[in-house]
Amino acid sequence: MPYMYILECRDRSLYVGSTLDLQRRLNQHQAGEGSLYTRSRLPVRLLYSEEFLRVDDAYRREKQVQGWGRAKRLALVKGRPELLAPLARKRWSDTSEPW
Repeated sequence: MPYMYILECRDRSLYVGSTLDLQRRLNQHQAGEGSLYTRSRLPVRLLYSEEFLRVDDAYRREKQVQGWGRAKRLALVKGRPELLAPLARKRWSDTSEPW
């Protein structure tokens, strides 16, 4: 089954990925065979995962969560869905100036 997952690295940064085999991918990360990002931040630990029926759904969720800030990712990890909307980054409307 496909998964989206969140790891916490040694430096407390959060890594978001997706995979077809979660246990195999975690083993790869721990062995330094995962992403370049996690290789230099070992050890890592699994904080959160979601299972999907389709690979493209897991990948889409990965990209969505990668676009979130740390606080919003941690709200997801902690099971606090009521905090997700308030933590959304402010979006500028087409007519407003960003400065």
